[in-house]
Amino acid sequence: MKFLKPSFVLPLVVLGLVLGVAGGWIRLGYPVIPITEAGVNHGLLMVGGFLGTLISIERAMVMKKKFWLLIPILSGLSNIFFLIGEASAGLLFLLSGSLGLGLIIHYQSVKDPNFHTFLLYCGAVFWFIGNFMVWKSGLIPAGSTWWMGFLIFTIVGERLELTQFLPVPSWSKKALGGYLGLFFIGMLFPFHGLGNELLGVAVLMISAWLLVFDMAKVASKKKGQFRYTGIGLRIGYLWMGIQGLILLLMESHPLFYDLVLHTFFLGFTFSMIWAHAPIIFPTFFGIRQSPYHNMLWWPWASFQLTLLGRIAFALVENWEWRIIMGVTNGFLIFLMFLSMAGILLWKLKSKKLQVKEAEQNQLFI
Repeated sequence: MKFLKPSFVLPLVVLGLVLGVAGGWIRLGYPVIPITEAGVNHGLLMVGGFLGTLISIERAMVMKKKFWLLIPILSGLSNIFFLIGEASAGLLFLLSGSLGLGLIIHYQSVKDPNFHTFLLYCGAVFWFIGNFMVWKSGLIPAGSTWWMGFLIFTIVGERLELTQFLPVPSWSKKALGGYLGLFFIGMLFPFHGLGNELLGVAVLMISAWLLVFDMAKVASKKKGQFRYTGIGLRIGYLWMGIQGLILLLMESHPLFYDLVLHTFFLGFTFSMIWAHAPIIFPTFFGIRQSPYHNMLWWPWASFQLTLLGRIAFALVENWEWRIIMGVTNGFLIFLMFLSMAGILLWKLKSKKLQVKEAEQNQLFI
């Protein structure tokens, strides 16, 4: 299994992203890439085929044995089955992948039994439960709140893992545990009614906790990549807060479910991806260069503004501009990843030229 590398799984991640965004465009009523199955399986592709596979790669890389990379391959292969219309097979691959992620984090939590590993463990379990609920009921909404739990517990766990040595008051972690517990209780209740109210309160409190205690507050005051990461994280926490307000106040809105999903999965989750990408992506390729450059601020800001526009026009029920903003937002997701890839290639090429020049200079010494 030594031949396995994280970069080998990335084509499956890219496939999940492309199909997921294409499905989002179809569901908006503007089929830029007219693949019917992408529209039908939009949620499964984005949460499982893309995000779940990406997170599984990240956790598998921590393990000493390379064969653990088979886990993200399992969830990544689901994208192919969703594409060809074999949704049942795709779900079985997602169930296997989410179960595998649980095994990875189980081994990690045995070696490092901390609060953050417990949260990561819960996140993996919630992903499995969400996939199982969809498989059992045939309804994607049956798994949506569990998928939110998967990402919230995973991301909060990872933030605590990165900041575990910072001087955070002990009472604050107990409070965070209470808020996450409230979120879990909210998942057990029906979504319409008490469930969304409990989730709304919990999400607001988790958002506030991260804004106050997460190290992103410090990073956002620095320069360069630190500032980019810090501001990106804090904007994501604000999106989570917006979702909490929608859960509490907008239940009667005709696009309530759409607003809840996309403030979270686009606003919060993609803000986390953009912020962490300069740190995580180099490890996927085994390089030192970071895909950060000041130019990233332009597509990043455009992504945030078009998403804000999509949500705002949805709130006022302006269907035409909601579609325009939503479609543009999808293109900007691609532009962000392409920009990072371009920055990496440029940095790698510049490094090779510097090495070549140094070698030539050595010949003249």
